[in-house]
Amino acid sequence: MAALLDVRDLAVSYGRVEAVHKVSLTVTEGTIVSVIGPNGAGKTTLLAAIMGTLASKGDIRYKGDAVGSLSVEQRVGAGLVLVPEKRDLFASMTVADNLQLGAFARVRRGERDIARTLGDVYARFPRLQERRAQLAGTLSGGERQMLALGRALMSRPRLLMLDEPSLGLAPLVVREIFNIVSALKATGVSILLVEQNARAALQVSDYGYVLETGELALEGPSADLVSNPKVAATYLGQSVVAGTPKRT
Repeated sequence: MAALLDVRDLAVSYGRVEAVHKVSLTVTEGTIVSVIGPNGAGKTTLLAAIMGTLASKGDIRYKGDAVGSLSVEQRVGAGLVLVPEKRDLFASMTVADNLQLGAFARVRRGERDIARTLGDVYARFPRLQERRAQLAGTLSGGERQMLALGRALMSRPRLLMLDEPSLGLAPLVVREIFNIVSALKATGVSILLVEQNARAALQVSDYGYVLETGELALEGPSADLVSNPKVAATYLGQSVVAGTPKRT
C-alpha cells in the first residue's frame, strides 16, 4: 500500500534541548499506526511538528508531497487533521456549533454536502445528537472526546492524528473510544495514534513505534510488539514466557 504519511529524520528542538531526534515513521493508506512511550518521550511534540504548529527539521511528506512549507490551515485543507490532547473545544458554544466549526474550511471552499457529513457524525455519535443544543463545557470527559473526534471528522480527514484520546477517561469510556477509533478505519480514514495506554493502542493498530526520550527505540507490527519482552514488561505490565504474554 502507498505511504500516506512519510516522515524522515524529524528533529524538533526547544532552544538547545532536542525533544525529538531523527524520528522516521510511515503511515500507509487504510491503516492505524500507534506511537507509544512514556510521558515526556516526545510523542505530542512529534504530532505538533507533523501538523506544522512546531518548527522542525527533516522531511515530512503527505500523499507524496513535502508539506514543510504549508500552513496548518493548508494541511487541514489537504486532509491532515489533528485532535489534540486538550481537545480544544469551544466550551461556551453548543455541541452543534462546535461540529459546524469543524467544517469551516469546507464551507469556505463552497462544498455543499456539510449536512450529510453532520448526519454521519451524529449517526456515529448518537450522544452528540442528543446533546446538540448543550454547551460543550458541560459535557462529560468521554462526551468531550467524542465531540473532538466528531469535529475533526467534519473536515473529512484523510489522515486523522489523535493525541492521547484516552487521557483522563474511565476504563469503560476508554474502551468505547477505542472501539470508535477502530471503526473509523473501515470508513477509509487512516489514523496516527499517540498513546500512553500502550495496551489499548496496540490492540487497535496495525503497526507501532516505541518512542523513548525523543528517539525511536522499537518498531514493528503491533502484534509483534505486544509479544516483545521489553514492550510487555515496560508498557504492558507483563513478562513474556515462551512467546506468551503473562501478567506479572
